[in-house]
This record gives sequence, structure tokens and C-alpha cells, in this order.
Amino acid sequence: MSISEEKIDIKAEEKRLYDEYKRKLEEIKKVEKEKEAVGQVFAKGLLPIYVMYILSLGPTNGNDVARKIGEHTDGLWIPSTGGIYPLLNRLEKEGLVKGQWDDPKKKFQKIYTITENGLNEFEDKKVLLKSRIEESLQVFKIIHKDLYGDDEQLN
Repeated sequence: MSISEEKIDIKAEEKRLYDEYKRKLEEIKKVEKEKEAVGQVFAKGLLPIYVMYILSLGPTNGNDVARKIGEHTDGLWIPSTGGIYPLLNRLEKEGLVKGQWDDPKKKFQKIYTITENGLNEFEDKKVLLKSRIEESLQVFKIIHKDLYGDDEQLN
């Protein structure tokens, strides 16, 4: 093989590898978008009520809210604090939670407590969402069965 033929082979291999790299990168981006879409269902639909649930267990700060959600879901869902804090601010403006600085002078950490209005709202939403969550679980089970067959069981 001549030097010019080797250069052509190297160029062809470089192009093939680059094309494969671009294809894999697109696949990764697609998976990330799909994960983001699933995350938005949790963030917009379930996060507010689950944050109120966590606060109904006792006062805590935003970082601990995210950590506790992760603990309760065995690490399957750990919301970012970038989503938790704006939600806590919104819930505070709506009078559903109350935030107080642990040290009013230093304003280091804000501790959130669910208010009586928040507890009432939480209980109302629990009742309203129960059938929707149960229906969603049934849909997921059907889709899981269709895609993966009867061999794999959901708990």
C-alpha cells in the first residue's frame, strides 16, 4: 500500500469515526431530552404536593427537602435545589409554607414550615390526585407489560 493510499484510508477512518461520534452524541442528547421531559412531569405535577408532604413531617430547609425526597424514593428521584427553592418561594407567597431564617442577622439558612392553610391544601390535593396517580400507575403497568412482556413483574 502506498503512502497516498494509507492517507486515504486514514481519512476515511477519521470520517467514519467522526460520523459515529456525531450519531452517538445525538442519541445521548435525545435520551437527555426524554429524561428532562419525564423530570418535568415529576417537577410540575408531583413536586409541589411532595414538598408539602415532606414539610408536613416537620420543618426543614430546601436542601434537606431535596435530600429527604431522595431518601423516600430510594434515590430514584432527587429533585435539584434549583427547582426546590423557587417552588418554596411560590408556596410561601401563597401562604402555604412559612420560611424563617435560622439566624435573622446572618440569613444563612431558611427553615420552612407548612402552614395550616398549607396542610389543608395538601390534604385537598391528596384527595384530588389519588385517582389520577392510581390511573397513571395502571397506564405505566400496561405500557411496561406491552413493551417488556409478562416475564418482568412490577412491584
